[in-house]
Amino acid sequence: MYLALLVIFLQCSELYAQGKVFTFNKVEIKVQPSVEVKNGAPMSIICHADISKNTDFRLKHNFTIFKDGKLVFSTVSDKEDARYEIPVARASHTGDYECTVKADGKFGFSNSVYVWVVGMTNPILTADKKEALEGEVVKLRCELPEEVPPLEFVFRKIKTNSAAKVKRVPERTQNFSEVEFYVEEGDNILQFDCFGKRQVRSGWENSQHSNRTLVTVKEPFIKPTLVTKPSNNVTEGDQIEFECSTVVAQIRNIEIIFQKNKTILNSVRDKKFLNYSTVATQEDSGEYLCKVEQGAVSKTTKLNVFVSELFPKPILSASMTNLDESKSLILSCSTKGFRGANFSIVRKSSSGDILLEKSRVFEMKVNVNDTGSYTCKAEVKRIVKESKPVRINVYAPVSKPTLSVVSGSPEVVLGKPLQLICHSMMGTPPITFTFYKGDEMKKIVTNDTYATFLDEDIGLNDNGGYKCDARNNHSSGLKTSNILNVTVIVPIRDASLGSIPYGEVEVGSDTAFLCSVKEGSWPIDFKFFKKTDHEVLLHEVREYSDRTIWHKKTMKRKDTGTYYCMASNRASVDVRSRPITISVILAAWQKGVIAAFVLTAMAGAGAVALWWFLRKKKKAKGSSMEMSGEKLPRQPSDGNFYSGSGYIEDNENHMKSTDESKGPDLESAEVDYTEVEVSTLDPHRAPGQKGTETVYSEIRKTNNDSMENRHSIIYGHPDAT
Repeated sequence: MYLALLVIFLQCSELYAQGKVFTFNKVEIKVQPSVEVKNGAPMSIICHADISKNTDFRLKHNFTIFKDGKLVFSTVSDKEDARYEIPVARASHTGDYECTVKADGKFGFSNSVYVWVVGMTNPILTADKKEALEGEVVKLRCELPEEVPPLEFVFRKIKTNSAAKVKRVPERTQNFSEVEFYVEEGDNILQFDCFGKRQVRSGWENSQHSNRTLVTVKEPFIKPTLVTKPSNNVTEGDQIEFECSTVVAQIRNIEIIFQKNKTILNSVRDKKFLNYSTVATQEDSGEYLCKVEQGAVSKTTKLNVFVSELFPKPILSASMTNLDESKSLILSCSTKGFRGANFSIVRKSSSGDILLEKSRVFEMKVNVNDTGSYTCKAEVKRIVKESKPVRINVYAPVSKPTLSVVSGSPEVVLGKPLQLICHSMMGTPPITFTFYKGDEMKKIVTNDTYATFLDEDIGLNDNGGYKCDARNNHSSGLKTSNILNVTVIVPIRDASLGSIPYGEVEVGSDTAFLCSVKEGSWPIDFKFFKKTDHEVLLHEVREYSDRTIWHKKTMKRKDTGTYYCMASNRASVDVRSRPITISVILAAWQKGVIAAFVLTAMAGAGAVALWWFLRKKKKAKGSSMEMSGEKLPRQPSDGNFYSGSGYIEDNENHMKSTDESKGPDLESAEVDYTEVEVSTLDPHRAPGQKGTETVYSEIRKTNNDSMENRHSIIYGHPDAT
């Protein structure tokens, strides 16, 4: 019975579980009262789950609300709504909200809703003092309570009848900021305020301005007073006095400075006044400034002074400003419209003025050392005025210039620049130098004692004609140098090498090597080399020609190899020829001697072989006769032996067949031997005369001809025809 009840209960439970079916239709998020909420007002974020069920059963929902991706609220409820209550909305609550609902392993997600809390809390401004002296600093603090960074604070310093000074301070980690404002000269009553800013989706949002904070400014000292005695309009020679004073609350660290045109004339410290006096000159006219400083505070007063002219500046005149040495110079000094001044004429010098004469007029005979600047001075009532300087130039005549090549040697390589220098040992600068190439003027240079000229257009025919002129302001005129002839060096071009004979040379004979160039100035240095593991110099010679011949005597087998030549001249450029190859071979008579020696040896060897063969044959015949004598009776003495004649006949046939089997080889060997026999040397004649005398004569004749016309038979040479 109990078992039946248990089965029925389990089946009912299974049927009940199978009957709990639900699905999320929609999950949405709502904001009350709206998505724009005024700062400080209450706000509710509602997450609603729209769920369909197959039956009416209770379902637990897990609600989670996020702001800008961060969890801000969560709850579990069997209701389909969850509320996130914010009693006081602040700017920090602005952002994107979304919610998630989880029920029995299923999830539902809402869309995102942007909530904007409009407005910010009112900022609070405080100052560290209510009164300040000029030059001091006022420290301000602005705070936005309950706001969350990042924020930006804007501070303002407000003055009457003046534009406000603004300072902006961004704050990323705190909701307050502090700044300092400098209290300047002229500040009286200052007002300060601030406001905050934060960045929202639509841009920047500003808070209300804070309360205004009032700061009263006090002066540490008053603006200075500047006066002149007897007045600010005086005449040259009058005594003028300046007095600068101020009223100061604290005398310590006070400084008074008196200046004109940025030049400090006098100064005092820890005093309330300053005095300055001088004899007035016309240069004293202008603006004067009295400045009082204490710490960072500075106040100034300006005053213009006008000084009337007592007499004009003197004028110095000279009879001549450019003159030859030993000429007479007259200097005179005068003042326009005024008489009674005391005059003096001086010469200016780096070590000080040199007094020449206390007079209006001064005359002297000049030399070169008198070149310089001269002035005159006029004095009235202790007022001294000086004229403008007059430059006097005394000239010595130039000497005859010398023209030379800067490198020293009067020659130049074709295509290279030529630099000339024209120098005059004597003469007062500046000196004007003129360069000529032939009759054509090339350059004019003004310098002290020398000038240079660079000729970059050197041609093959430019072998001379350079000269230069020198002149200065002396009346003697110009001087001309001697004509400079310059040699143009043509560089070496296209060296070539040939030989007689060409290619193969017999041992013991002579070889002539010809090295030539297509172009190049004489003399030319020729060098002959043989290529080995390293370059070997064989011969060198200097020629006043475009070619040279080197005779190498008695060539040997070790002289076989590659040869080349190199040519150079004063252009300092080595030009190398193409290499040629020389093979040293045996002479014809040497070949004959070797052939005769070989054939003689072969003939001797053949004779020895024949002797050995005949001797062996003879022994074989004697042995055969002895054997036949034992078996047969002795025949009559007439000499007819049957067996003997048969043996000889067989032996002859055997030799004949052997010779025939050799065939052509033996015949050719006999032919070679016959030819050698025909050309066998006569032991009574000199080696190499038979059969080679005509060839030797022809070579010798060719060599003799080559000395007369080396262009016609130099084998291997580019000039060969």
